[in-house]
Amino acid sequence: MMAPASVRGVVLAGLAFAGSAASAQDVKIHAFLDGRLVDAPSPTSFTEGGYGKTRYGSGDTRLQFGGGGLIVTAQATPSLFGLVDVQAQTTDHRMLGLVESYLRYRPVSLSPWRWSLQAGVFFPPVSLENDGIGWTSPWTITPSAINSWVGEELRDVGVQGQLQWRGQSSSLAATGALFRRNEIAGNILPTRGWSLSDLTYGLGERIRLPDQPSENGQAPTERYDPFRRVTNQIGWHADLTWRAPGNTRVTLLRWDNGADPHAWVPYEGGDRLYAWRTKFWSLGATTQSGPVTWIAQAMEGGTLALPGTRHVQTHFRSAFVLVGWNQGAWRPALRLEHFSTDNDSSFGDGGEHGNAVTAALAWRPHDWLRITYELMRVDSYRSYLASTGQSPNVKATQMQVSARLLY
Repeated sequence: MMAPASVRGVVLAGLAFAGSAASAQDVKIHAFLDGRLVDAPSPTSFTEGGYGKTRYGSGDTRLQFGGGGLIVTAQATPSLFGLVDVQAQTTDHRMLGLVESYLRYRPVSLSPWRWSLQAGVFFPPVSLENDGIGWTSPWTITPSAINSWVGEELRDVGVQGQLQWRGQSSSLAATGALFRRNEIAGNILPTRGWSLSDLTYGLGERIRLPDQPSENGQAPTERYDPFRRVTNQIGWHADLTWRAPGNTRVTLLRWDNGADPHAWVPYEGGDRLYAWRTKFWSLGATTQSGPVTWIAQAMEGGTLALPGTRHVQTHFRSAFVLVGWNQGAWRPALRLEHFSTDNDSSFGDGGEHGNAVTAALAWRPHDWLRITYELMRVDSYRSYLASTGQSPNVKATQMQVSARLLY
């Protein structure tokens, strides 16, 4: 699907910058291509219009295309840096989208104080887990529920500034951003609930909603662009990050998309796609002790839409702890997490709660190859499913073996 003109402008500007910087200081091209063997659980995946919590479903075992990406970075001057990230993935349809494209100006500073300004399309600084090429995790194939949602519905199209103080052994940074085109963020939490997948949606791509039977018994397919502009409302986020020896980092973030919950735009089937006023707090920490890395994160917030005289208000929360062991070419990891939503809705959906356990073992025999085995178990309960004739208990075990080529 073609992106809007403003989005294409961002892409072209980023590519033009990368091209002009090719004769400057440093241009790097990174790429990845992922193929995997998947033993899928029985529940129909959310990517196929079901309420399954995992990327794959339907209970079959087959080879799958995990995704591919091309990431270009350019250090045009010591102060000016640019990045463009384009990725291809498959769900129930093929996707090709712009994940990030931004310029960052950070003047060289010899004092303890340093500032930077960034503009374009970029992730809000929520994740401590996805710090690999193409916003991927070096520990598991599938990120946590928190960062799965970030990859689907959260993106800044705007500007971000940072002021940092650097001490002898630690630093403190305050970051703030203003953005647009994220007014629909929060839509999937009340309608579908949390999920766990490594899908990262780009601008112009579409997320599938759960199929809802119509009067004639058919289930029409509905998709929406999570980064579509509804109004000109401006959102914001601000965070405070402390860094210390031992790769220690603690980040507290507040995010608010500033959306008008009465606003809407038409989408597939003539239905209305409403803006969701979404706000949340996120607290994350990571530290390293010898070869062992610990990552913990918690998120709590709410989202509200007001379709006509009705209302949908959802309180959501999730938390996880990940421990990983970096032993040369081998990286075992274990993650435990909890997620839930509480819905106060005119439609009578009571929300959900669930837990997930993910175990992974990554082996990187060469710089260009990483093989990862992952076993994930998800147990959840969603009361609404009983009214559709489905079991409210959704249990799924997904096994994946991924071979990822890296450049």
